[in-house]
Amino acid sequence: MFWTSYLLAVLAIVLAWPVPIFLSRARWPARSPFTAMLLWQAIALAGGLSMIGAMLVYGLEPVGDNLIAGLRALAGMVLFNAPTTALGFWHLFALSAAALLTAHLVFTLLLTYYKIERQRRRHRELLALLASPSAEGAGTVVINHDSPVAYCLPGGARSVTVLSDGLMAALEPAELRAVLSHENAHLNQRHHLLLWAFAAWRQALPWLPTTRLAQESVNSLIEMLADDVALKTESRATLIKAIAIVASGSAGGGAFRPAAQAGLALDGLEAAAGVTGSDAARTTASRVSRLLSPQPELTPTARATVQVGCVLLLALPTALLIVPGLLG
Repeated sequence: MFWTSYLLAVLAIVLAWPVPIFLSRARWPARSPFTAMLLWQAIALAGGLSMIGAMLVYGLEPVGDNLIAGLRALAGMVLFNAPTTALGFWHLFALSAAALLTAHLVFTLLLTYYKIERQRRRHRELLALLASPSAEGAGTVVINHDSPVAYCLPGGARSVTVLSDGLMAALEPAELRAVLSHENAHLNQRHHLLLWAFAAWRQALPWLPTTRLAQESVNSLIEMLADDVALKTESRATLIKAIAIVASGSAGGGAFRPAAQAGLALDGLEAAAGVTGSDAARTTASRVSRLLSPQPELTPTARATVQVGCVLLLALPTALLIVPGLLG
């Protein structure tokens, strides 16, 4: 497994630095947000698998020709007192580093989930006191606030879309429908799960360029996906005006805004996920630019090519880890 560990390390470095930088600067993701979202997820998963796998494979190299065989030998050492003389200092160091990194990633994922859920629970309690049912339908409430505010608070059967009095006064009926369609798309497509995963990844490895670029890009992509749903029933001009009005409320802040950030606002804000105001401003600008200068969607061939690339990206480190003696 000597060459396998080095190839996994190279793959991890490539996916941690040049690839995310190149993808974050590309123009085509705005033409096919769903395809780009798949690619970001593949990069994150393959990068993490390669990073941990490289250390595991190197550490287990003396006792197995693939990950499964090496783990069996390691289990024998730990559980049945098998000889450990085959493992040198650097092999033990690599195994310890892999275990610590895995534990750190899992712990951060769970901790981020706990923080977000706690904030949303407090927010629901606040809404129960301050919000009233909306005439726009079940699952929609109105808060007494002058600034134009719209966001959704995920929670399964308890999911709710929140509008402010100021927003409803500022929007025409078609614009209000666009806002509701956008927010419902966030809930229906479970965008909060993506935000949670990428927020946890960024908090676990804040020094890694991939984590910051991925979170910023994913935040923009989910907003574009929700915009595309709204465009199925409303015009571009209507949606652009709605975005501008809600963005003015986000920029203006207000007493209720910090609590509102526990959900998904129209501009994609998520305080618990660490998305800043500058991130939100960039997202809004990219959304409006995309709507003002629409580009044709990627061709089916191009989308299929990227999707096949996603599969191969995940298959490569997996094969290197489990296929016996793949590279010797």
